[in-house]
Amino acid sequence: MKNEIIKHIEKELNSKIVSSKSVGGGCINDARTITTSDDRKYFLKLNFRSAKDMFFKEANGLKELKKANAIRVPEVILVDTNFILLEQINTGRKSKTFDEDFGRSFAKMHQFSSEHFGFYEDNYIGSTLQKNIPEPDEKNNWIKFYFNKRILFQYKLLEKNGYADSSIKRKISLLEDKIETILLGSENIPSLLHGDLWSGNYLVDEAGNACLIDPAVYYGNREADLAMTKLFGGFSSTFYKSYNEFFPLPDGYDYRENIYKLYHVMNHLNLFGGGYYHQTISLLDFYL
Repeated sequence: MKNEIIKHIEKELNSKIVSSKSVGGGCINDARTITTSDDRKYFLKLNFRSAKDMFFKEANGLKELKKANAIRVPEVILVDTNFILLEQINTGRKSKTFDEDFGRSFAKMHQFSSEHFGFYEDNYIGSTLQKNIPEPDEKNNWIKFYFNKRILFQYKLLEKNGYADSSIKRKISLLEDKIETILLGSENIPSLLHGDLWSGNYLVDEAGNACLIDPAVYYGNREADLAMTKLFGGFSSTFYKSYNEFFPLPDGYDYRENIYKLYHVMNHLNLFGGGYYHQTISLLDFYL
């Protein structure tokens, strides 16, 4: 941890850092629990290679999620170019009703809405730029927003990164012709979305409840958030049952689920390479 960051944090907290312990921070950031001389603990994420605004965007996303007052989100203490300092969440064991409570709370968060799709700023999905600022014809049209800002944007990155072969190019063109039909019947309501929720992006707090971390926030169709939860093994059946009892999904969600998984799998292809090529093709073929 660089001396200038230590001094900055100590000045803002008006307390000395007396210990710094490395903890798991995923594949992008260096993560630490720090303790100050007045015995306060904080969670610190550091990155000296990421985009200069990444932590500011993360902070804004956490603050947006907090507005819904549905699920616990860490308090943002301090943010700067190379770090974000958050409330330390002391982890515990899941309560007996964890999955039921989490599903209901997630549904409640999705009932918090906006006038338009997107967000007031672009942010990041992993380390990839996520385009959120809608064009005029996308503000109130989820299908246009999703295809342009999610699928088409990732496809252009695939072209740039050398993964968009003739097969992917042809399938994306066919998908564009069918996207209106595929998403027909889905809601056109801009719900508050975490944007990147899987098992690694929530904590179990000391009370045994869920706490959301590492968001890629925007306002979109809530089915996109639920599809992401199923991408890496999924959550429990109790979670989804509780969600649907509190805020029932429209008919046809099961069919539409793969179109929302596609965005994240394309992003993984862009980030991590060819291991995600065949999954991308498979998700495209589901609709073609």
